[in-house]
Amino acid sequence: MGKEFKTPSQIIYVCTGSKCGKRGGKEISKLFKSHIKDNGLKNEIEVIKTDCTDRCKFAPVMCFQPQNKWYHQLSLPEAMKAFEEETGEKKLG
Repeated sequence: MGKEFKTPSQIIYVCTGSKCGKRGGKEISKLFKSHIKDNGLKNEIEVIKTDCTDRCKFAPVMCFQPQNKWYHQLSLPEAMKAFEEETGEKKLG
């Protein structure tokens, strides 16, 4: 058959809607996905791009689950720090 269905222990939702995408959401999503792949974390952490979360004035917006920790208006370095803190992973890059 196919591959085994695995459930990650953490999920990061990153808004890539119109405003979030323009204000760094797309770059943050790519950075997280690249780090996860490069460090063999695909079965542990998953990044899901979302459409608009209706929080445009706080763009870019992301949420770490199961912590239910929301972040907004982050630069790439700030997003990298949030990733490290919430996932317990070493600094990106």
